[in-house]
Amino acid sequence: MGIAVSLLLIALGAILAWAVNAEPSGLDLDAVGIILIVVGLVGFVLSLLWWQSWWGGGAFRRRAAYVEDPRYDNPPRQPAGRRRVVEEEELPTGGPPPGPPPP
Repeated sequence: MGIAVSLLLIALGAILAWAVNAEPSGLDLDAVGIILIVVGLVGFVLSLLWWQSWWGGGAFRRRAAYVEDPRYDNPPRQPAGRRRVVEEEELPTGGPPPGPPPP
């Protein structure tokens, strides 16, 4: 039973226990609703415990790989890429802004 089925049983049990006012002969809907709620809660807790044991404590932690190959002791350097240099210049104040560059 998964988490979705457990939540469905809890909701169905709550509807039967507190929202249905019908009293069929030979069937206590309140008791059936409470039983479904309890079964849903037990299934929900067991599903969460099963997920914890399945995935473990640190399943999504990044694991380091240790390689004992001498080629990895000094990895080759990456060639330097292009450098972008930004130079700022002050625009003259006053007058209209400069137009677009010529074609």
